[in-house]
Amino acid sequence: MSDGPLQRKKKPQITGMLQPFLSVDWTTMSATTPIHDNVLTHDAVQTHDTVDYERTRAITIALAAPLSPEDQVAQSMPDASPTKWHLAHTTWFFETFLLAELPDHRPFDETFTYLFNSYYNAIGERQPRAERGLLTRPSLSTIHDYRSHVDARMVALLEDPSPEQHSLVELGVHHEQQHQELLLMDAQHLLSRHPFPSAYTTEKTEASSHQDQRWVAFDGGIVEVGHEGTLFSFDNESPRHRLLLEPFEISTALVTCGEFADFIADGGYRTPDWWLSDGWAAQISHGRERPLYWGEGNETLFDLHGQHEIDPLQPVSHLSFFEADAYARWADARLPTEAEWEIAAGHLVAENGEVRHRSGPTHHPVAPALGTTGFLGTLWEWTASPYVAYPGFHAAPGAVGEYNGKFMNNQYVLRGGSHMTSPSHTRLTYRNFFPPHTGWQASGLRLAR
Repeated sequence: MSDGPLQRKKKPQITGMLQPFLSVDWTTMSATTPIHDNVLTHDAVQTHDTVDYERTRAITIALAAPLSPEDQVAQSMPDASPTKWHLAHTTWFFETFLLAELPDHRPFDETFTYLFNSYYNAIGERQPRAERGLLTRPSLSTIHDYRSHVDARMVALLEDPSPEQHSLVELGVHHEQQHQELLLMDAQHLLSRHPFPSAYTTEKTEASSHQDQRWVAFDGGIVEVGHEGTLFSFDNESPRHRLLLEPFEISTALVTCGEFADFIADGGYRTPDWWLSDGWAAQISHGRERPLYWGEGNETLFDLHGQHEIDPLQPVSHLSFFEADAYARWADARLPTEAEWEIAAGHLVAENGEVRHRSGPTHHPVAPALGTTGFLGTLWEWTASPYVAYPGFHAAPGAVGEYNGKFMNNQYVLRGGSHMTSPSHTRLTYRNFFPPHTGWQASGLRLAR
């Protein structure tokens, strides 16, 4: 590979509420640090599972703490869920897939199977997603009792887990980490909808520095992508397989707010030439003239820190796939495919190191330091790839097999992880996915050509 100038149109410590719950550096270790199962003893696996479980559960409670009981019940849109529902659903997962299999299990509340099932058809009927905000009962205090009840049973189970239980605990921990990010995404959207929006966190924002913008060229050829090894991964990251890439170039920098403002000023939201047909139709239908959370005049934005002035050097976030694609066309470039992204990120992260710029999972996106590329942990980056199965993919039997496979249509892949993402999920092969019109997730873009 080689690099050249990019031409385009106009390790911090943990602070705040998470400190009591973590004894490790957030920038290097997550609530769960993947392990090599095949080289650990049974006792080591047991200890690891217990620590991971307890730490992850504590982080979820800490993330919900800045929200009032009233905040935690409300639902701002059909795609979002109340914080109380996230607290209950992640608990329901452990009760349903682990505790319910024990001979002496008695449900905490039989109605919870209906109320807090998300999408598992094999489990049974459930509360409609768009109506989760109607669940004023059970109370928030009851949900905390539910979590304590399940936690006590889980700690006992983890004293001697079977291999199958270990796998389900590991999946459940990573599942809860996904919901930690969803909790923050949904809280930001909820708080933004108030007539007088208020902040989730009182921490100060961080200014972004100028990014080192270059095009890096890759020769292409036969490459391998996908997960390999014994560390944890979700089923949609496998199997590892070969494919052919044509030569391509990718930017070392994410697109910034200032650059996206140039797109707006140049009539980006008023010019159909840059938009896919469905994207233009959606944009016209919703009357969008700027990214989600940007204020009138494109001078302020709302994030977890509240309403504040836009930093033009900050990576632009909360874009839909359609917005990202339109910008790329305007800039005489395109979005990378997910295979291009994975190959490029693997090379560039190896060269520059994994640098994450955040004080914790509640921070806003910050441009990577000079000389780094920000592929991991800055923003979820839209790719041009539809979310489909890898060659040879087979979903697991039963309800657990519904986790990823059945969503492999009408969605696009995002890579890299955001400032809201658990560090254990900011790996090269992680495949996030959302419908192309959505933008409430922390998503940005990096150009390719």
